[in-house]
Amino acid sequence: MKLRHAMVCSSNQNRSMEAHSLLKREGFDVSSYGTGAHVKLPGPSLREPNVYEFGTPYKQMFDDLRRKDPELYKRNGILPMLKRNSTVKLAPQRWQDNAADGSFDVVFTFEEKVFDMVIEDLHNREHTLMKTVLAINLDVKDNHEEAASGAKLALELCLQLEAAESWEDSIDDIFSWGFITVILCQSSQM
Repeated sequence: MKLRHAMVCSSNQNRSMEAHSLLKREGFDVSSYGTGAHVKLPGPSLREPNVYEFGTPYKQMFDDLRRKDPELYKRNGILPMLKRNSTVKLAPQRWQDNAADGSFDVVFTFEEKVFDMVIEDLHNREHTLMKTVLAINLDVKDNHEEAASGAKLALELCLQLEAAESWEDSIDDIFSWGFITVILCQSSQM
């Protein structure tokens, strides 16, 4: 594969990790990140989420939730999700703290507020070397079924980008769908 891809959601748990897992299995050069202040997972109620720091290993979260209420977290899909995540990478990473290390060609986000944060971050970096980055937002609800559908759509778009001789020349044909937000940005790269 010729392009470097980043998948970004709020907590680097469901949507970005579903896409990361799928693209990794297909042989893409892919990383994933979250943009939130903390990693939040559903808890026993909306007012009681499970909150972790970025960098907390997925396995540690899995063990913690399995100890708290294994039936609840198995039933709502959190334990299987964390198990999947731990096979993809060690721990969730925060975009603002880690993505500057990577030189990405394509960045997928899965909700508008995450997209806005990524664009703001790309524009605010210290400019040493400018490079065009294709930033794409797919609005995907944060549930397991929608995350799987969003990952398949991201894969389809990545396959088209990889197949194009020059994605810059083919972008209008590839992204002719109206529900996708696309921005080309100039980003500093190390």
